[in-house]
Amino acid sequence: MIKTLVSPCTSGFGSQKLKFDRSCKKVKLRAVRMELTITQPDDWHLHLRDGDLLHAVVPHSASIFKRAIVMPNLKPPVTTTAAAVAYRESIMKALPNGTSFDPLMTLYLTDKTQPDEIKLARESGVVYAVKLYPAGATTNSQDGVTDLFGKCLPVLEEMVKQNMPLLVHGEVTDPSIDVFDREKIFIETVLQPLIQRLPQLKVVMEHITTMDAVNFVESCKEGSVGATVTPQHLLLNRNALFQGGLQPHNYCLPVLKREIHREAIVKAVTSGSKKFFLGTDSAPHERNRKESSCGCAGIYSAPVALSLYAKVFDEAGALDKLEAFTSFNGPDFYGLPRNSSKVTLKKSPWKVPDVFNFSFGEIVPMFAGETLQWQPLK
Repeated sequence: MIKTLVSPCTSGFGSQKLKFDRSCKKVKLRAVRMELTITQPDDWHLHLRDGDLLHAVVPHSASIFKRAIVMPNLKPPVTTTAAAVAYRESIMKALPNGTSFDPLMTLYLTDKTQPDEIKLARESGVVYAVKLYPAGATTNSQDGVTDLFGKCLPVLEEMVKQNMPLLVHGEVTDPSIDVFDREKIFIETVLQPLIQRLPQLKVVMEHITTMDAVNFVESCKEGSVGATVTPQHLLLNRNALFQGGLQPHNYCLPVLKREIHREAIVKAVTSGSKKFFLGTDSAPHERNRKESSCGCAGIYSAPVALSLYAKVFDEAGALDKLEAFTSFNGPDFYGLPRNSSKVTLKKSPWKVPDVFNFSFGEIVPMFAGETLQWQPLK
């Protein structure tokens, strides 16, 4: 629901209203306030880390999102159902009092994962998906898969039986492949053959970054292949890595791409397609680990994500499609009920903090120090 508050004697819709003067001429009148109420969103791709970092960042996600698919790439990785249950307990203990946030757990797929583990995961009631990290593709992926078809096929077949989605970090890791082409090559050499071989396997292509990924997802059957989309891949292109010097807080994996790819992703998510849904890939690192000689990949977007998604849809003239992207498409794909709670965003300028300070150090959020127009009401 979009609510605009203006002076009396107006008509129209949107961020501006029309007022008629005594000569019956239309005079534009700018709205003094605008609110947008939507079903409370979920985050279908989230990194919460563990230890002190978990306790620091989970309140930001829990204050906005009702549920989140929690990534398993810890040290050591979450490879078993027992480990996923234990990790969930740690998350629940770290939540602020009174929150209803529900972490949906995942398993980290390895060359050694067994089909029986998938059965246990389904029976647990807390594990909702399995994550494929090609070995070496991103943070803490060194234990990932080296040969998907040669070593993981029985597990994938069991996932079909258990209706357990496969979440894919879609990049090849061959060092001879240009980093900007790794998503495209992954689609051609891994993802397309996988879908052809196991057409009933539900697959989420995570944090898509290219026009190639958009075209692939759109070519697949609705309900069988979906995609999460991050705020950074909707708002930034690869120039953001280098403008004004090297920008470590804009560095993530998959890396930002050309403007033509960003535009294609924006067009896809604001089109109303049910195949794309919110997944922040919010990935916190301490400031000194980002601003270093070998900076970590990951953008911390949780505190600003919903504001940034609203910015994208507002600028595209598609605010009426924001709710489906943030709150409907994800649960529909996973076969889960939509949330009944609501969140209201107010169009009122606010400044993103330059940094969040914690006892162990600092975390710099996405769009640090910048002014955003939409803000969730607490």
